[in-house]
Amino acid sequence: MAIGCQTVPVDEPVLDDPVELLKQLIAINSVNPDLVVEGEGEAKIAAFCADWLSARGFEVHRVEERAGRPSIVGIARGTGGGRSLMFNGHIDTVSISGYDGDALTPVVRDGRLFGRGSFDMKGGVAAMMVAAVRAKARGLRGDILVACVADEEFASFGTEQVVARFTADAAIVTEPSHLELTMTHRGFTWCYVTVYGRAAHGSRPDLGIDAIAKAGKFLSALEDYDKRLRAAPTHPTLKSGSVHASLIEGGKEISSYPAECRISLERRTIPGETAASVTTELQQILDNLASIDPDFRATLTVGLDRPPFAVAETEPVVVTLDRAATRVMGEKPIRRGEPFWTDCAILQAAGIPSVMFGADGGGAHAPTEWVDVKSVERLCDILTDTAAEFCG
Repeated sequence: MAIGCQTVPVDEPVLDDPVELLKQLIAINSVNPDLVVEGEGEAKIAAFCADWLSARGFEVHRVEERAGRPSIVGIARGTGGGRSLMFNGHIDTVSISGYDGDALTPVVRDGRLFGRGSFDMKGGVAAMMVAAVRAKARGLRGDILVACVADEEFASFGTEQVVARFTADAAIVTEPSHLELTMTHRGFTWCYVTVYGRAAHGSRPDLGIDAIAKAGKFLSALEDYDKRLRAAPTHPTLKSGSVHASLIEGGKEISSYPAECRISLERRTIPGETAASVTTELQQILDNLASIDPDFRATLTVGLDRPPFAVAETEPVVVTLDRAATRVMGEKPIRRGEPFWTDCAILQAAGIPSVMFGADGGGAHAPTEWVDVKSVERLCDILTDTAAEFCG
C-alpha cells in the first residue's frame, strides 16, 4: 500500500507498530457501499489484512457470503488447554465525501492522527492486529482469533457471518470507547406504519379520507410515547429507550386525497426490551387511535431488529481486561454504557461473552476525525496483556 509517494510492503517490520499500521489502514478506501452507492467496500482492506496476518503466521479465513464484501478471520493456534479469545473490529467506514481535507491521507498533528476511520474504528483494528501478533509470540495455550469484519456501519452482516462459522470463549470488540470499559449499549428496532385513507378528487371531501392527516394523529401519539419512555428511566446506565419518526411519505398529487401515508420509525431499546415488546406497545397506540376515530386504519410492520447488550462484571474476559488496563494505565478503567449499537450484541447472542474497549479520539462520522496516538499504543499494550493472561 502507498502513503504519499512511499510504498511499504505489508511484511515490513515497522507495521508491527500499531500507529504505523493504522496509517496504512486509513489510506485504503473502505467506504460501506450500503451507505454510499459508490463506496469501495471492504475487498481491498480485507485483502491487506489477510496478507498482513498470513505473513505473521496466522491461519487466515475469508468469509464472503456477499460478493465483494469479505470479512477476514486470522487464527493463531495455541498449544492446547487454554481459553480462546476473539478480537473483533469492523473495517468499513462511513462516507469520505464532505470530509475536511483528504480523508485517505493520514496526518499526525499534536498527538492526534487524522483521517477517515482513524477513530471509528481502524485505530482499534490496528491495535488488535498488532496485539494478537505480540501475544502469539509469547507462546499461548489458547487460540487467538482476529476478526476484521465488514458492514458494521449498516447491518453488521460481517459479524453475523463470522459467528456462524467461528466461536471463542470470549471476545473484545475494539470500537472506540476512550479506554473505558463498555459494559452495555442500546439496541434498536426499525418499524413501518402505513396509515390508510381513501383516494378522491381534492374537491370531494365527502368521498376522500386524508391518510396524511390521519398519520398526523399517530405522529402526535408517537411523540407522547417517547416522552413517557424518557420520563421513566429504568436502566442504571442507559436510563431509558426512545422512539422517533425517521421518514414519512404519502400522496400522489396536490389535487387528490392521499390513500396512504407510510412512516418509518426507530425505537431504541435497553436491556429487557425486545422487538416483541416494542411491537405490542406500538400496536396498542394504533388500536387506541382506531377506537377513537372510526376512519383511522393502519398496519404495523417490523423490520431490522438489533438487541441491546449487557455483560456481567464477573465475566472472566471483563475481569482480565480490567486487570490489564489497570496495570497499563495506572488506574482502574471507567465503566460506561453507549447509546449506540455495536457488534457486541451479536457476539453475546451467539454465546460469546463480550466487552467493548477501544481507543480515545473524536469525530466519528464527522467532517474531521481523529484518534489519540498514545491511546492506540496503550490499547495495543492492554489487549496484548489481556490475551496473554486470558489464553494462558
